[in-house]
Amino acid sequence: MTTSSSSAAEKILKIKIWKQCFIGFLILLICCSLFYLYHEENNTYILKTLELNGSVKEGDILFKMNCVGCHGITARGLVGPDLHSITERLNDTEIIKQVVQGNTPPMPSFEIDPQKMSNLLVYLHSL
Repeated sequence: MTTSSSSAAEKILKIKIWKQCFIGFLILLICCSLFYLYHEENNTYILKTLELNGSVKEGDILFKMNCVGCHGITARGLVGPDLHSITERLNDTEIIKQVVQGNTPPMPSFEIDPQKMSNLLVYLHSL
């Protein structure tokens, strides 16, 4: 009789383990899907931005409206860093991510349409 009760206990344990593995797999699948969707949306924005031809003049206006408080009127830095060699330190994709996501505090994140981001990139390249 002990064999039947131990095999029943083993069966229940196996079912619990399989349930936990299945739940863990579902959670992993959901997390990967969310990461992929966010990453894909971000890539689409970056590709669209890089396809556009920006305007230095419009980028300068945008910079003066949003960035001067931290980077200074001449982009030589205040709270934020000097941006005159930013295009040598970071590629365009990294600059876009920095502006949109604000990856390094106290840099805020900005919601900016691709054309304006393209204008800002061209302006940064002109420094």
